[in-house]
Amino acid sequence: MKDFIKYTLATLLGLFLAGIIFSVLGLIAVISMTSAENSAPTLKSHSVLRLTLNGELQEYVPDDPLSDLLGNNYPVLSLREIQTAIREAKETPDISGIYIEAQTLLGASPAMMRDIREALLDFKKSGNFIYAYGDNYTQGCYYICSVADKIILNPHGQVNWCGMAAQPIFYKDLLEKIGVKMQVFKVGSYKSAVEPYTMTKMSDANREQVTSYLNDIWQTILTDVSQSRKISRAQLNIYADSMLTFRPAQELLSDKMVDTLSYMDGVSRLLRDKTGVEKGMLPLVNEKELAAIAASKQKEGDRIVVYYAYGEIVDRNASWSNSVIDGETVCRDLKELREDESVKAVVLRVNSGGGSAYASEQIWHEMSLLSKAKPVVVSMGGMAASGGYYISCAANYIVAEPTTLTGSIGIFGMTPDASQLLGDKLGLHFDVVKTNAHADFGTPSRPFTPTEAGMMQGYIQRGYRLFTQRVADGRKMDIGKVETLAEGRVWTGRQAVKNGLADANGNLQTAVRKAASLAKLKTYHTEFGPTPAPWYEGWLNKRKNDYLNTTLKETLGMYYTPLMNLEQLRQMGGIQARIPYEPNFIN
Repeated sequence: MKDFIKYTLATLLGLFLAGIIFSVLGLIAVISMTSAENSAPTLKSHSVLRLTLNGELQEYVPDDPLSDLLGNNYPVLSLREIQTAIREAKETPDISGIYIEAQTLLGASPAMMRDIREALLDFKKSGNFIYAYGDNYTQGCYYICSVADKIILNPHGQVNWCGMAAQPIFYKDLLEKIGVKMQVFKVGSYKSAVEPYTMTKMSDANREQVTSYLNDIWQTILTDVSQSRKISRAQLNIYADSMLTFRPAQELLSDKMVDTLSYMDGVSRLLRDKTGVEKGMLPLVNEKELAAIAASKQKEGDRIVVYYAYGEIVDRNASWSNSVIDGETVCRDLKELREDESVKAVVLRVNSGGGSAYASEQIWHEMSLLSKAKPVVVSMGGMAASGGYYISCAANYIVAEPTTLTGSIGIFGMTPDASQLLGDKLGLHFDVVKTNAHADFGTPSRPFTPTEAGMMQGYIQRGYRLFTQRVADGRKMDIGKVETLAEGRVWTGRQAVKNGLADANGNLQTAVRKAASLAKLKTYHTEFGPTPAPWYEGWLNKRKNDYLNTTLKETLGMYYTPLMNLEQLRQMGGIQARIPYEPNFIN
């Protein structure tokens, strides 16, 4: 009886506490939704936009007020929000300048960093100041902050300036040790996505293309920093070769890499002197607040929708990652945009290294229908390669950042043969009864027969011919010209404009202006898609996934991506159109 009473009371207490917790969460939800309409703050005169470059940079981050309240293990920054805030700061009289705190950015491709940098350069046309401070500048953060009027460094801080490297990881020997052999089918000398599983070093063709695009990106960075800091490109290369990272801060000042040495308290005084605010709290505003002000303004003119497509291209989202291009969802959304007469033009913002060739073809089809109905402009972010280029080539116009990785026109198929692992190492043996010759095709317990391998290669060849034809039709190119640019070769955005795979270099705003021009719009405003699901739907599951993802990234560092590639390999189905490997730039 005592145990019964004890367990009953414990159950009731648990239900009571659960009720309190869900009531509190519900109250928070109601408060956050009620206050959303009035979330835009009121700015004080001489306010300063404070940009904290710390966290994982993504194309855009849906609103999640409960996460904002409870905090994240590691902050996630929205590129769209940052750009919107900088543009708003330029147009707002109460903003006197921008203050950047440089820490560490994860997941920031060179093109994404250049997007922020270009927005800051545009802000400087307002005549207002930009100050940047860092205890230790990573090379990426320094690249962004090099536009500042004053770069401030802690007296015992560092500036990491050492050039760029790309270091793929090869799994062939590891797979052999556990008894797994990859059966590979591909088209294209440069289609090197399979190399980590079949080789122990880069092929000559892959080394050629990586050398080409890596040096092209580095030259862009050198040129941009040289123009901002008034230091020659040759001298910047000398600094990189001399491992500037380990030089004393005073030498960095003498070398004109920084302008002032100061501790954090001195930064506050510099900002007060610049803004003229002598007493009280220095009025700082963050990017979320300024972006909220921009969102609260009356929208005028015709609608241009900016639709974000970023992450791996999949047939349907069956993983725990939120950053995927779900073929079924994107096709449905593009169809709705095509049929919505109030939408006058569409900008597809692509940041993807590709994925499923089947899903890419389905999205291409909807893109081709959309581009016949209204102007469609593609804005390429960090990557729009392989499947990412496949879904882009049907657009009326393509804008790429100079440092975008694009092209990679080629496909492959890859299936593991685990017969040695299962039989020799694990002692598992299989027998089979089948009605037809290939009824057990694809099972990992045996390798493909020569006949099956031939059929698979033919399947890949047909997919490659379709891909190149799509590019030829979309870019109005002779198929022979496309084939010289294909073979899986990766190009930078600058190179793509020269060879005809893209039309112009520029950022998202360049693409929006072009879309307005093609649609002959005099006044217009931009709206964004896809519309995210309400933040409270699946919130607990999202928090679990975000926690796992962030913890893995923090723990594994540069090894996070290759290990995730192994997980993707397990989930791959059919033929793939993806970039040679996820570039793990060391910078």
